[in-house]
Amino acid sequence: MNDTAAPAQNLSELEDTVGFNAVLGMKLVEWSESHAVMELPIQPQHLNRSNALHGGVIATLIDAVLGYAGVWVPEGEPRRKALTLTLTTNFMGQVREGTVRATAVKKGGGRNIFFASCEVHDEAGNLIAIGEGSYRYRKSDPFGDPPKA
Repeated sequence: MNDTAAPAQNLSELEDTVGFNAVLGMKLVEWSESHAVMELPIQPQHLNRSNALHGGVIATLIDAVLGYAGVWVPEGEPRRKALTLTLTTNFMGQVREGTVRATAVKKGGGRNIFFASCEVHDEAGNLIAIGEGSYRYRKSDPFGDPPKA
């Protein structure tokens, strides 16, 4: 992606992934205003019948990183959360091993909705997938914080 982003937060300030994203092994490795990067080390359980990274895993990674790109707030501010309104994923290649890296940029939005786009690359820099989505900021959180494991 050609967009320039603000410097990423220190890794010690990054949020840990939770729930399904944590089960899959996704890690938030960069996060700043309008920008997020997540990585996923490919494990055998991530593969499909063709021994390639499953498209559903890629789509989940894209959804997660797009959401993070839109909800960053400075330290000390109340956390923001969002829910997915639309998600489009286009698969460009396959990968079987290593770590994939998803880079997302918030492209725009308003008070209630934002739009973001993403690219997923393998360790060699090959484009694996692209995605984009629209998200609505949550005004309330009926479920609260996730339960502790």
